[in-house]
Amino acid sequence: MRRIFTVALMILVTLHVAGQLLVDPIQLGAKGDGKTDDAAAIQQAIDQCSEQGGGIIAFSPGHTYLCGPVRLKSNVVLFLASTAVIKANPDESIYHLSAFGANEGEGMLWLYADGAENILITGQGVIDGNGVAFMGKELDDSYELKPVTTFDPRPHVLTLTDVRNVTVRDVTIKDGAYWTLHFVGCDGVVVDGINLLNNLKIRNGDGIDIDHSRNVRIANCHITSGDDCICLKNRRESEKYGSCHDIVVTNCVMTSRSCAIKIGSENVDSIYNVLFDNCVITASNRGLGIQNRDEGTVTDVVFSNILLDCRLWSDVWWGKAEPIYVTSYPRANGNHKDANWRFPKGQTTGRCGEVSRIWFNNIQATSENGCFIGGDTHDKVNHIYLNNITLAMRKVTAYESGVYDKRPCRDEGFIRDKVHGIMVENASDIIVNGLIMDWGKDNFPNKGGAHKETNARNVIVKAIAP
Repeated sequence: MRRIFTVALMILVTLHVAGQLLVDPIQLGAKGDGKTDDAAAIQQAIDQCSEQGGGIIAFSPGHTYLCGPVRLKSNVVLFLASTAVIKANPDESIYHLSAFGANEGEGMLWLYADGAENILITGQGVIDGNGVAFMGKELDDSYELKPVTTFDPRPHVLTLTDVRNVTVRDVTIKDGAYWTLHFVGCDGVVVDGINLLNNLKIRNGDGIDIDHSRNVRIANCHITSGDDCICLKNRRESEKYGSCHDIVVTNCVMTSRSCAIKIGSENVDSIYNVLFDNCVITASNRGLGIQNRDEGTVTDVVFSNILLDCRLWSDVWWGKAEPIYVTSYPRANGNHKDANWRFPKGQTTGRCGEVSRIWFNNIQATSENGCFIGGDTHDKVNHIYLNNITLAMRKVTAYESGVYDKRPCRDEGFIRDKVHGIMVENASDIIVNGLIMDWGKDNFPNKGGAHKETNARNVIVKAIAP
């Protein structure tokens, strides 16, 4: 095993960072026994490599490196051997650095970098967020969250802020206690071939969050997540980094208790030039979602060649099995712990921006509910194109049919109606070209029609079958 590890490192050195420093944290005092906190030794290894202009931190096989917070630096490679594990220390008292700056109410930093470049995380090993250790009691389809006020000690797994040229490849990342991969203000991100396997019962357990970042490629990944699997957003805490754009996601398999692929809900800037292609979504509470709840805009987004399977879960999770969901509503007025971060400074109310020029091409969905498109006013959601959409309606749970979820929003969070293939509320220029409805052999409960419009303008539906 040690010889294989050495050969792998030699290849890595040859291909990526020939001539740079190679450090095993064990050489600097790490125990790798899964009991002792090895953060100091790991940080020392990173610092040494960074000071020498770059290098490899080699986590050797057969060791579990328990650790608290660690800061990554420029020109450093984390290489995890196939049986190496980096695991979050379950001691909540050691997490003090907020993942959102002055907003301490939404989790802390564990593995992180700020203002760096050229970071590579690779290998066949495991990064373990130790999520269940930070949870309350187990419920039917979730874990209870421990009570917090304005400080939440749960660690995010990897938070990279203002980093240029970052790659996460091949590793397994699992059991995050909060968000897992969070890229904030980054430029040039590659996430390729990873297994991101979060516990489906852990709330807020996002898979990959692209936040105010650009030039991002996500490919060939398997993601399971209690919250959103892949989410694009522009949070207010990081608004100085500008828009989120030029994003490609392809060849991924995802399962979520919330929304598998989502844009929003936080969006204080613009999100544009985005492509999701060739993906498979299974057993999710919502499939493809745009959930705009702030003043930012979402434009020029394409979803294509996607197979998805949705089903209902409890109201703990946002979503009502909508295969396609395009919305823009202002969020509820501020009256909660993070209100100061949801709205412009000094305000407790917000507004929602435009969602326009969105394409859904060649989508095949099986679900307990239909698609929902809606906005606060007609101009907020417009020019939405659905081409070659197949909806196989199948009732597989005992949860109520015909409910559409608008949360978070100011008014009633749910719309109750029949189950329609496509439900449109307060939107304009919605063009559907090719819609196949399959209601199954059984009598689908609360069955409606292929489409329904309420206070909508210029909705054109062509080629409905059967």
